[in-house]
Amino acid sequence: MSSVPAIEIRNLFKSFGPLEVLKGIDFSVAQGEVVAVIGPSGSGKSTLLRCVNLLETPDSGEIKIEGFNILDPDCDVDKVRRKIGMVFQLFNLFPHLTVLENLTIAQRKVLKRSDEESEAVARKNLERVGLLNMIERYPGLLSGGQKQRVAIARALSMDPDMMLFDEVTSALDPELVGEVLDAMRVLADEGMTMMAVTHEMEFARQVADRIVFMDGGVIVEQGPPAQIIDNPQHERTRKFLRAVAQED
Repeated sequence: MSSVPAIEIRNLFKSFGPLEVLKGIDFSVAQGEVVAVIGPSGSGKSTLLRCVNLLETPDSGEIKIEGFNILDPDCDVDKVRRKIGMVFQLFNLFPHLTVLENLTIAQRKVLKRSDEESEAVARKNLERVGLLNMIERYPGLLSGGQKQRVAIARALSMDPDMMLFDEVTSALDPELVGEVLDAMRVLADEGMTMMAVTHEMEFARQVADRIVFMDGGVIVEQGPPAQIIDNPQHERTRKFLRAVAQED
């Protein structure tokens, strides 16, 4: 495994107008590591995630993906972005395309793969998320959990080195959450580098190598799941976890 971090962030600042959302973040993810980012609404965790592949442009700081500074004007951002798969809260599937077509269109247009190769890759990744039997269906005929698993398979079909997940279960009915988390567990078991903004504490405990707690635009504390969930060192972390436990 490479000693170069998959993601390395230094002194990152981001504001929206007068609101400072990220306040000097220092953060890294090792190759093959699964990191869960938790925290209250408005803590800056989704903004941090979106800065990793420049869906949000930081005001200052440094972001390196496998050693390449994507804020360097000379960096080929599109090339580096191809290393990063991202799955959002909303599925963003093309409703007029079948599941297969949703998975193959970017492969053909961006990676220039043949129809045969892109379909083979799509089938492999649908099997990884347990949806190969849905390959000819349209998104309108899928449940929310199935749509989210298709979105994961679509991201995987671009052969990313790492995956980012932004609250991917928060728009789902409770009974559908488990199937999406199971698909993410499979990826973690395969050694995929993952950074997941999540409110699913049990997933964070069972799957993450490290939990990062954010509040007020800073990283308050981080560590192994058992330490952060069972023995948090900061009162802000304890207060958040008590609130989450009450919601459950």
